[in-house]
This record gives sequence, structure tokens and C-alpha cells, in this order.
Amino acid sequence: MLRRYSLFVLIIFLTSFQSDSFKSSQLKYSRVRQAYKEKENTISALLENNQIDKNKLNIYLRAFKKEKQIELWAKNNSDTKFTLIKTYEVCRTSGVIGPKRKQGDLQIPEGYYHINRFNPVSNYHLSLGINYPNKSDKILGEKSKLGGDIFIHGDCVTIGCLPITDNQIKELYIICIEAKNNGQTTIPVTIFPSKLTPEEYKTLTDEFRTDSDKIGLWTDLKKGYDLFNETKELPTIGFLKSGRHRVN
Repeated sequence: MLRRYSLFVLIIFLTSFQSDSFKSSQLKYSRVRQAYKEKENTISALLENNQIDKNKLNIYLRAFKKEKQIELWAKNNSDTKFTLIKTYEVCRTSGVIGPKRKQGDLQIPEGYYHINRFNPVSNYHLSLGINYPNKSDKILGEKSKLGGDIFIHGDCVTIGCLPITDNQIKELYIICIEAKNNGQTTIPVTIFPSKLTPEEYKTLTDEFRTDSDKIGLWTDLKKGYDLFNETKELPTIGFLKSGRHRVN
């Protein structure tokens, strides 16, 4: 029994140490320290106004290409339902409606993703990496020429990323640090062509009715869009061998 208890304590200690080490490692960079100096009070007030404990922060990002918006949803990690706490404006986009299928097509990806990198010395001030290509992209995209390096970042230039200006990325970047620091190992990001209301979805599917690639992806995205809007809980996403998704 003592051995089991000691193992449990060790696991808790290591988890805490790893989290603290992540935030500490980020704070070694001057841009991150400056972001905290400028934005920490704003973020604390934002979370407090939405009854969210910074030490229990769990987040979800939804991006909409047509509307040029990134929604920040948050909850306490002991809760199930998310609350929309802020919307960031995307200051510039590139490409057209539809997924990214190859390197150099200037497309902003569409699909189910997560944050996989934090870059405190980005060419665009601070940046949050998106795990493009995901499993679906690797199946449906142009083999060996998929490209990569898709970020949410500062500044206002893009060839496939989501720039939100230096001012806004300072805030979002440290919110993501806080979520990861509190044990959120996966920060999900869903990128939609637009807000998939019934009217918008019909418009898209009518316009691209002969494009099975787009229609298939948008059908899967709409399932997740509707489920989340209804429940405010994250759907479970599975990747199928066909490149399509299982959404529950």
C-alpha cells in the first residue's frame, strides 16, 4: 500500500514539475515576459468574469475563415461545458474556401487540429503551431508535398496561416501557456470554412455539389459544429482510413 502511495505521489510531482518547467521555459524569452507584463491582468479579469479559475483553465479554439474570426472557448477542467469568452479577429487570410491539399497552394487548412508548438521567437512575434497535416490531410492531400508550418501568429501577413496582430497574439499565446501549464496536453483547434449554419451549409454544398472532397470534409465539420453548439462539449473525433472523420 505504501509503495502504491509513493508511486502516486511521484506521478503527481512529476506532472507538476513538467508543467511548471514548461511555463518557466517559456518565460526565459523576452517576448513572453513582455506579453505577461502587458496582458496578465487583462486575462485574469477575463477569466474571473466568466467564473473560470486560471489554475484549472481548459480551452478550445474555433476558427472561421470566411468571418475571419477565432473564438476562444474556456472552462474549468472539472466542468464539461465550455463558455465563449472572447473572439479574436484574423486580420488577413489567403487562398479560397476549401482545405489545404498541397504545399504552396496558399490555403488555410480546414479540419480538426490541435496546438502542437509554441514559438516564442517567431518571425511574427509569437506563434502557435497547428498540427497540419493531420491524419485526414495525409490521406487526401498530395503525397509528399503537403507542406506544413501553419500557425496562429502575430503581425498581419499570411500565406496559409492565421495572423491576429502582435497585440492579440500576446494574449492568446499566454492563455495557451496557462492551459498547457495546468495539464491540458491537447489544445484542440477546429478550422471551419465559415460558420456552418443551415443556410450557410446549404449555400456551400450547392455551390460545390460536384466536389466530393470539399463536401465530405464539410459534412464532417458540420457534425462537430452542430454537436458543440448544442452541448458546449467537445465531440470525440476519429480519423477513418478514407480520410473522413467519425464525429461523436
